[in-house]
Parts: sequence; structure tokens; C-alpha cells
Amino acid sequence: DAEAWDKYVDFMKAQLTELLTNYGDIGMIWFDGHWDQKEANWQYDEIYSLIHMLSPSTLIANNHHIQPIVGEDIQTFERDLPGENHGGYSDGVQVSQLPLESCATMAGKWGFSIYDQKFKSTKQLIHLLVKAAGKNGNLLLNVGPMPNGEIQPEFVATLKEIGKWTTKYGESIYGTRGDVVKSQSWGTITKKDKTLYVHILKAPQESYLFIPELKEKIQSATSFDGKTKFKFKQHQEGTFIYIDTHNLD
Repeated sequence: DAEAWDKYVDFMKAQLTELLTNYGDIGMIWFDGHWDQKEANWQYDEIYSLIHMLSPSTLIANNHHIQPIVGEDIQTFERDLPGENHGGYSDGVQVSQLPLESCATMAGKWGFSIYDQKFKSTKQLIHLLVKAAGKNGNLLLNVGPMPNGEIQPEFVATLKEIGKWTTKYGESIYGTRGDVVKSQSWGTITKKDKTLYVHILKAPQESYLFIPELKEKIQSATSFDGKTKFKFKQHQEGTFIYIDTHNLD
């Protein structure tokens, strides 16, 4: 009932006060559960005001599957990329002007389950990271610890492989911006200063890469390591980069 819910909210405020006053700097408070209690009065105005009063630098994100609410600092998309609804949680939700985040699991479930064998491959997760960056978003990749507090070996192995990729190619993700062009069937683009990073996730059938609606004027096109230069042409309908699409790693 309403009285019991008010007590619950008061308890949550007390817990937030403890967290934000006794444990140093808190980077973010990440809310979840709204989607399971849609009719409840969450009193977000009071809760968010409390957080911002106690810790002005703490960001607020809420996985509520609706449009952002006043006081939130991040818009998050569960099991999906910003503006998409493949996961079935973002029906009708529009991308806002807030910083964006995609939250995803490494297997099927958020928490640990000995029966959960739906492990995502390293390739799948790297593609998710790249696509999120291409949509101007951050990727929150969940790891559910085992009962003994350790991370299960399958996840450790995958994270190490992702780490190898980011060690080599992280420059094309970290500190970049997205929304250079709309997501393409072949991949996406990120941008840092005057450099565009073209991420080819699926080789096109043509012997060239076509980038539509690219506003930036291209001076040169090279491989990531800078060892190979590619011919290109820019037209009103888009940019053509001539690469060996059949021999891409």
C-alpha cells in the first residue's frame, strides 16, 4: 500500500545518505527496478535532489525504460544500443540529449547462474562496444560474480581478449564521439579531433566501402597502422573508399 511504499522510499533515502556521506567520492548512482513497479510513486524529485545536494558530482542513471526524468544525468538502454529496441525494453523511447549508455551482459543473465551457458563471444562484445561508440554511447558490460566472489573463468578469458583488442585499437574508441553517420550494414564511424575511425565489422560485397552523408572533407585514407593508403572519392551522395573488402581481418 501507499504507506508501506513511503516507508520503503524513506529507507532508500537513508541508505543513499549513508552511501554518499560515509564512503568518499561516489561516481554514479545507478537505479533499477522501476520497470517492475511502474505504478509506484518513486518520488524521484526528492531522491534526485537529495543525491545532488549530498554529492553534486555524483551522476544519476536510471534503468527505467522510459524517457529521461528531470534530474538524471545519463540515459541508459538495457540490452540495446541507443535508439534501437532489439532487446524489447525501449519501445517508444527516444534518444535524448543526455550522455548515452548501453548496458549489456556477457552471458544471458545479469547475475551469476551455473546454468547460464549463453556466453557472448569476444567478437560479439567488441562489435557491441564499437557500435555503442558509433552511436555516441558508453558501454556498461556486466559481470555477475560467483558465490565465492570470483569472476568465472569464461568471463576472465573473454575480458582478457577484449583487453588485447583495446590495447591495440582503443584509440579508435576512447575519447571519441559518434553520430558521424548513421549505423551502416558494414559498421560505423567514430571521431576524435580531425581523425575519423572507420570500423568495418562486416565486409561489404562491393570492392569499395560506401559512406553516405559524410560531411567532413577527407584529406587522406589509411589503414589504422598507417602503413597502407587507400584511394577514395567524395561525391554529393557519399564517399567511396577503395579497399580490398574480401581480405579484411
